[in-house]
Amino acid sequence: MLNRKRTKIVATISDKNCESDFIKDLYEAGMDVVRINSAHLEIEGALRIIRNVRKISDKIAILIDTKGPEIRTTDCDEPVNIEPGTVIRIAGDPGKKTTSEIVHVNLRSIADYVPVGSRVMIDDGENVFRVIGRDRDMLVCRAETRGVIGSRKSVNVPGVKIDLPSLTDKDRIFIQMAAANDVEFIAHSFVRRKQDALDVQAEIDKYKSDIKIIAKIENQEGVENITDILDEVYGIMVARGDLAIEIPYEKIPSLQKMIISRCIYCRKPVIVATQMLHSMITNPRPTRAEVSDIASAVYSQTDALMLSGETAAGKYPVEAVRTMTKVALEVERNKEKFLETPYINVTGEVSSYLAKVAVETSLRIGARGIIADTSRGRTIRDMASYRGFNLILAQCYTTRAMRELALSYGVYTSYQERRDSIDQFIHIALSNLISDYDLRGDDKVVVLAGNFSGGSGFSFIEVGTVEYLNNRIGFLQNMI
Repeated sequence: MLNRKRTKIVATISDKNCESDFIKDLYEAGMDVVRINSAHLEIEGALRIIRNVRKISDKIAILIDTKGPEIRTTDCDEPVNIEPGTVIRIAGDPGKKTTSEIVHVNLRSIADYVPVGSRVMIDDGENVFRVIGRDRDMLVCRAETRGVIGSRKSVNVPGVKIDLPSLTDKDRIFIQMAAANDVEFIAHSFVRRKQDALDVQAEIDKYKSDIKIIAKIENQEGVENITDILDEVYGIMVARGDLAIEIPYEKIPSLQKMIISRCIYCRKPVIVATQMLHSMITNPRPTRAEVSDIASAVYSQTDALMLSGETAAGKYPVEAVRTMTKVALEVERNKEKFLETPYINVTGEVSSYLAKVAVETSLRIGARGIIADTSRGRTIRDMASYRGFNLILAQCYTTRAMRELALSYGVYTSYQERRDSIDQFIHIALSNLISDYDLRGDDKVVVLAGNFSGGSGFSFIEVGTVEYLNNRIGFLQNMI
């Protein structure tokens, strides 16, 4: 059991490589959540991935990444070569193709928002332009770098707030599909303010779905509004790709750490994403810098790490997951075993207090794990915020709760039907866990429960060895 990592792994899967055997290999290597990037596939491909994931395990969560309010170049017949000093025009017209004279983008009103002197960055910052003037409804720009502009490349304007709709038509189609297929998470791109999250939630509510929103923080506005955004979403993704274009790259490490700390305080899952093992798209081994990047995120106490191209299109997808698992395990053995998280009452005063006591007690007595029950996962996420070393062995009363907790630090789940008493709950839990987690009779465990009574939150805590708890329950059952 101690060889199971606490930090979760999200792996992006493409419909071009999504067979069940492949997904099984990733799962066994340490993947906890499958990410589907709607920007790069259609509904049919996403459905194929979902079907194959469900064949492998009912514990793997699915996260669908929406496009969100982004600006992109239009199609071009051939790539446009750019040299430093090249002057081009940028115009907003999604119906026209990009040429060497005019780069067209999908936002018609772009010239209304971008002032002279601004930088325009195309293709994840590979091409940098300075706006030097206007020509009617077009921006006149001078290239500052050498590069190539292809079809449908990203466009960023750092420091400029542009009023874009929260959702695209494609986003709405994917949310409808996600609701119909009981998907756990929507990761919405370019969340700038809480209204973006509220707009996504309104779309989800149309289908009476329990889908949870993960807000992708990718620009300065999102960082500035992180507190308000956190109030409206289930969790946060630190999407470092666009974030490092919109914000000076030297600020990213401190922003990453700040967002992780804020999420832990609010008991919200947090994912660190982008280029964590980028070299493993083409190489079987990571760079030293990438290993240090993973370690830094784990030391910062993130809930989860994400792989993108490494697993979606790379040559070594299983090796990438295995590498991330190995690094996480090593760091977890050496970092803090308990995080003194400021107390907040998220699940009731008694429940929140017992969650902290359980984590501290499990460390002090050398327990092998914490057995706890949950209906919706809130109490478990509260306990996970303390980042204890001992695994939280959550007994979930719904399969959806099992999958939602796949994003939470240190949590491993099993399904159990709701019981009438604590003794029944403990007996069934131990029966399920002894074989799955190699628990022995003299292993100490902490039991934390309360939802078995139909209430909400923890109300009961007990500490003992597996043998003692089994014998005590057997004795009580014989007495009855």
